[in-house]
Amino acid sequence: MSRKFLAVAALGLTAVLAAGCSSNAVEAPRDEGVCYHVVPAEDGKSPPRINVLAREQPQIEFCAARLEEMRLRFLRLGGSAQDMIGAYQGQFIFIDRKGVQFGKSLTGQRYFALARTGDGRLAIPGAIQRQIDGRPVAVAPN
Repeated sequence: MSRKFLAVAALGLTAVLAAGCSSNAVEAPRDEGVCYHVVPAEDGKSPPRINVLAREQPQIEFCAARLEEMRLRFLRLGGSAQDMIGAYQGQFIFIDRKGVQFGKSLTGQRYFALARTGDGRLAIPGAIQRQIDGRPVAVAPN
């Protein structure tokens, strides 16, 4: 077989595999300024439920704040869910005990965005003052 034929066959196989992988992936809604709460399916096979949480949110950080607010309200009502997933303009938002992370997919890489301070608030990681042992103390003044 010629090298050209092998290259074309490999390219075709790669395209088929990529199409198969992307068809199973759940995409975040891209509606401008709309913040969503994402509820993963319990069986793991069904698509997640996506509910509108807030409209007219100017930035993804505002959507993360709405999700954190909802998480705290659920905890005050007796809920036990420490983690929360949301979506904003094509990106997923993951909130947990460490802070807030953003990602393009539910299972892919996540990028750290906001950290928790010593008292549980969310802040930009560079603005947090730490003790010698690395524990967060407070948010640095302007």
